[in-house]
Amino acid sequence: MMKHCLLFLGLVLVGCTTPAPQTQQTEIISVNDGDTITLNPTIVTKTINGKTFDMYGYNGQIPGPMIKAPQGASITVNVQNTIDDDTTIHWHGLRHNNSDDGVPNLTQDPIKPGGTHAYTVHFPDEGIYWYHPHVREDIQQDMGLYGNLFVTPSDSNVYDPVNHEEVLVLDDLFLDRDGINVPYGDRDPNFALMGRFGNEMLINGEPAEEYNLTVKRGEVVRFYLTNVANTRTFNMRIDGGAMKLVGSDLGRYEQDAWVDTVTIAPAERYIVEVLFEDDGKYMLTHETPYHTYPMGRVTVTPEDADPSYEKQFMTLSQHEDIIQDIDAYRQYFDKPVDKTLVLDIALDGHMAMMHQGMEMMHTDSTGIEWEDAMPMMNHMMASEDFQWKLVDKDTGKENMDLDWSFKQNNVVKIRIINKKESGHPMHHPIHFHGQRFLVLSDNGVPNENLVWKDTVLVPIGHTVDLLFDMSNPGDWMMHCHIAEHLSNGMMGIFHVTK
Repeated sequence: MMKHCLLFLGLVLVGCTTPAPQTQQTEIISVNDGDTITLNPTIVTKTINGKTFDMYGYNGQIPGPMIKAPQGASITVNVQNTIDDDTTIHWHGLRHNNSDDGVPNLTQDPIKPGGTHAYTVHFPDEGIYWYHPHVREDIQQDMGLYGNLFVTPSDSNVYDPVNHEEVLVLDDLFLDRDGINVPYGDRDPNFALMGRFGNEMLINGEPAEEYNLTVKRGEVVRFYLTNVANTRTFNMRIDGGAMKLVGSDLGRYEQDAWVDTVTIAPAERYIVEVLFEDDGKYMLTHETPYHTYPMGRVTVTPEDADPSYEKQFMTLSQHEDIIQDIDAYRQYFDKPVDKTLVLDIALDGHMAMMHQGMEMMHTDSTGIEWEDAMPMMNHMMASEDFQWKLVDKDTGKENMDLDWSFKQNNVVKIRIINKKESGHPMHHPIHFHGQRFLVLSDNGVPNENLVWKDTVLVPIGHTVDLLFDMSNPGDWMMHCHIAEHLSNGMMGIFHVTK
């Protein structure tokens, strides 16, 4: 009975059980090679806008603890499942042992309620990563089971100096008129067509409007951004602050770049640095063509920064170690495409006719569906009315019938085509487990500033070419990271053999 009370009656406490403990502040767990830590999924209560919910948290925290590890370290993570459903932990983006990847029925058995599991987690690459369940992500992740992994580079001088480092975990919750979490689907996800768009924006698990960072005039802040939302793509801006893009999923770009905004799809991470040159208030916003969402503020006091890193900030650094790493792969940039993956949907005939009569999605020239413009259709269409698909263009095989095989250390080019003329065109963030890749081009336009990635946003009608370093052996998942699309079947398997 507890499961129904917790998950499907909107997360509000209704006397089903003794109230769980309140969420705790997110802690930083600094580890060294060989350390052992505990990371337990737990039931917690959380108050948002005066309403108290039952939610989930790792070690009672939303987000879960930030695990800070040196590059090259390996640790043991002991897990006891204290929530009311099976779960696992997937260590998103890490190129570690396949047996510890956290995929149920592929790399491990699900952890039953009350059960335990020990993971060996290896950190071969610098960068900002995250961890989350791989069981009913549409519920468990949305309810608070997420946290960051920060892998510090072996050379501590590869980043420019900054006055502060700040983690921003971006999310949203879907609340009804009474401020209560809208119920989730029981056996299958609801809102599976377009995903569960929230209407309460969150930063680090709290209402985004409450976020307030205080710094001194002239200070430089490095922000680590992670999008853990079920489906929403964020477009982040800091008004009035000069913003420099320095890194993404698996570390730094070849060269720093000035940007006005950062577009970050579910599961992606970005690293930006911002100079707050003048005192006053700087607003953080999520901007779409249809709406601007306040996402907190930075208050800059009149005291001068000490020390000042403005000079270093104003220099766009080249990262020679990244360039040299990628140099080994440039000879393959023009190689033929090895595999082509088409993103598509199959609609039930009756629902397809209904769908044609609905308004078009909220998309613009970016090819991104920024909002749920069809809430009635999104709510009405059950999972059995359609299926999201990954399709091998050459064989026609779909989703879990995909069975690609590659040899370890092969360099593989994969093309992804997001069909504009599909039954419901929509962007998709596609994640490949256990490997790293370069985004070579988008719609034929070469990418002139490369960074290693594990998740790529493919807008509507776009074709992207990816170059993979297939160095990590094992049986791996590839899937859309919109939680409802994954649960609706948009996933496949690829093998990397020794």
